[in-house]
Amino acid sequence: MKHWLLFYDYVPDYLERRGEFRPDHFAHAQAFHDRGELVMAGAFAEPADGAVLVFRAESAEVAERFAGDDPYVRNGLVTGWRVRRWVMVMGDGAEPV
Repeated sequence: MKHWLLFYDYVPDYLERRGEFRPDHFAHAQAFHDRGELVMAGAFAEPADGAVLVFRAESAEVAERFAGDDPYVRNGLVTGWRVRRWVMVMGDGAEPV
C-alpha cells in the first residue's frame, strides 16, 4: 500500500475561525481513520499556518476526496492544498527499498 501526504495551507485567522467547523472536520477525519485510510494527521504550530495528513491507499484519490469534502476546505479555512506521494522507508508499513 502506498502513502500520500496531504498538505494544507490555512488562512491567517484560522485559529479564530475553526471553532464552528471543528466537530465536522474531526468527524470527517475519523471516518477516514476508521476505514484505515487516514494514518495520522496534525497541524503546524508557531505559526499555525497549515497541516499535514498521512494517508495509506493505492492512489492519491483517497486524499483528494478527503480534501474535497473537508469542512475546513469547503468553508474557506484552507487557502490551498496539495497531495504528494511519500515513500516511507522505515516504520510500520514501510515500502521495500
